[in-house]
This record gives sequence, C-alpha cells and structure tokens, in this order.
Amino acid sequence: MIVLFDMFGVIARDQSPEVMAEMSADQDFWDAYWAHRPAYDRGDVTADEYWARVGHPPLVEQDVASWSRVDYEMVALLHELHNAGQRIALLSNIPEDHAQNFERAHAWLDLFEVRAFSCRIGHAKPDRAAFEWCRDRLNDDDILFVDDRVENVQAAELVGMRGHHFTGIDGLRALLGTDHP
Repeated sequence: MIVLFDMFGVIARDQSPEVMAEMSADQDFWDAYWAHRPAYDRGDVTADEYWARVGHPPLVEQDVASWSRVDYEMVALLHELHNAGQRIALLSNIPEDHAQNFERAHAWLDLFEVRAFSCRIGHAKPDRAAFEWCRDRLNDDDILFVDDRVENVQAAELVGMRGHHFTGIDGLRALLGTDHP
C-alpha cells in the first residue's frame, strides 16, 4: 500500500487567519482570490496573471506566508512511516511560488516517493486526472489517499483509491495501525 497525502489541512495547516487579515478584510477580494485560484494552482497562469485577475497588486510574499505553517506532529509521522519502509507520496494543490518556498524550507519533502504539485502536473484536486496522474507515477493500485476535504476523498475513491477523510492524526494513526511514539 502507498499512502498518498494532501498537504494543506493535513501536513501543513490551513491558511493563517492573521496573515489573511493583513492581506485584506474585503469579501470581494476573497471571492476573487478563490474564484481564480484553481488556474493558479494548476499552473495555467503566472502569479502576476493571477493577481491581475484578482484585481489586486501582487501579494505573493504574504500569500506564501499565509500558507506556510506546518504541523510538526504530522511531519514526525511521515518520518516514522518512511523509516518503517512505508511508501508515501504527496498530492497538493499548490502554485509554483508556494511549491518552491516549501522545497527551500522543508527537507522532509524528500521523504515522498512522488511529489505531485498541481502546478507541475497540470491537474488539481478534485479533478480525476490529478489522481490518475499519481496512480500512474506510483505504478500501484493499492493507494490510500488522505485529505481533509471530503470532495477530494470522494474523487480519489472514484478512480479506485481508498480514501481517508483526515480530521486529526489520531484517526489516521488508528487507520494505519501505528502506535503513538
């Protein structure tokens, strides 16, 4: 079995409310931010093009900072799984500037057999093609996909993966049969 992890909401924490507040308190800003995000995540547009679509001067540094918090208890679990010989991989909706920031800052990304960043594979969850891309690269049909978003878990199940809706590390540990360190 291969465990295919989502990053944000599982290994990395959700977007920082403090940094979000610094970016904007305007709901129209956030509506545009999310409406245009899938194209940015897939790598269809550059950061400058994305921010132009949002209708705001680029906030790349603040945006990267807003998504940069990591759950180190989950990182410890990744090390534990890797050291036990468990195959692990990553599928994350992430724009290129964010991917580069994570790669510079976090050596633990090297634990993953495959890193499927949406910006580099041209597909973002819950698009079926994102899961198929991972399955093909991993060359295995026994994949457990772990994500905090139900729609992504359901999409993975539609391509034959097993899914786990992540609500915390304890539930994942119970599923994987790992003891607490």
